Amino acid sequence: MGGQVTIYTHGRMKHLRYCPLLFFGLALFFSALSCNAATIEGRVVGVADGDTITVLDANKVQHKIRLGGIDAPEKAQPYGQQSKQSLSDLVCGKTVMVDTDKTDRYGREVGKVLVDGVDANLEQLKRGMAWHYKAYQREQSLDDRLAYAAAENESAAAHIGLWQDPQPVAPWAFRHPAKAAP
Repeated sequence: MGGQVTIYTHGRMKHLRYCPLLFFGLALFFSALSCNAATIEGRVVGVADGDTITVLDANKVQHKIRLGGIDAPEKAQPYGQQSKQSLSDLVCGKTVMVDTDKTDRYGREVGKVLVDGVDANLEQLKRGMAWHYKAYQREQSLDDRLAYAAAENESAAAHIGLWQDPQPVAPWAFRHPAKAAP
């Protein structure tokens, strides 16, 4: 059982045979990809550092959440503890909505955290408590990408938070000093 499709390439007509079952399979595959997006609602019960929280949902399931689009200083870095405290002040004990569509290699769900309608990821950047994680910016919407980049630039220009350090070291450079060296 099959059919035929006519396509035009380079001014030439081509007839291709297709199998409806194949098209159905591809449609199912691509719809499954788009269904990976999820929204988690729950109370923040833990803050591990400036970009990782634990959310307890209504079913008492804990979700480890990595704030997407940002990278906060490691705990051992300058401003690491301040970044953790900043995020804690912002979300700890509060109900949040997390838009997530990815799980990282450590099993954390990666997403945008909204608390009282405020983007906590963006707020960390505005407070100078994180870098815009440009290595993953393709995973962000264009609006978020532009807003996050602008927030980082503004906090750096104003010497807010970690930008008070004359030579701040990005967390990815801190974690892998050999790779970051020129």
